Amino acid sequence: MFRHRLLHSQARRRNQRDTVAQLRPTTALGRECERVVAALPLPKRGRLCALWCAAVLSAVGGCFNPFAPALRQGTGDELIITEQKTPEEVLQNFRYAYTFKDSLLYANLLDSSFIFVFFDPNQGTSGLFMSWGRDVDLRATGRMFRSFDVIDLTWNSTIYSFEEENTAELSKSFSINFSAAFAEYRVSGSAIFSFRRCAHDGKWRITRWKDESEY
Repeated sequence: MFRHRLLHSQARRRNQRDTVAQLRPTTALGRECERVVAALPLPKRGRLCALWCAAVLSAVGGCFNPFAPALRQGTGDELIITEQKTPEEVLQNFRYAYTFKDSLLYANLLDSSFIFVFFDPNQGTSGLFMSWGRDVDLRATGRMFRSFDVIDLTWNSTIYSFEEENTAELSKSFSINFSAAFAEYRVSGSAIFSFRRCAHDGKWRITRWKDESEY
């Protein structure tokens, strides 16, 4: 995956440019960050904050995934990789992928039709829902994984869930901390996930993720 609306306006974007400019006298990173900031069509809310920050920090990088990592064995509360036989197991693997910054495992969570949906208050007269697809999400999340030293995701309560034979939907509240050498962000809120079970391998995967994050 994969969440805080730190990028909710053009004014915020100008503030970010100012912050980058403060880095410029002492680091090459500041100059490169300024170039990245100027070029990015910045998103405005949710996990997008972490993805955007990852883009700045890194300025200093289908149905079956044959490269998915092998299952880990564990007991009790130990975080392990599941076989994704239920939507909840998908979210357990999601947490594992974030915790250990495992891009291959993360890719295996997303259906080929996956979309990420977020609200952009700066679109239209009163804001619009925007989205991007699987390829964009994988690139952005991989950059995020490389850029933060620690990503600590906790799933909290299940707001609602329903499951049919091959489709499901689940809403979860969560909290997540992103930490790097000179940046730290805490995100909380909720997310709505839609799932589909793959006929090829029987695994559930995420088809849609709607971000409902807060600061």
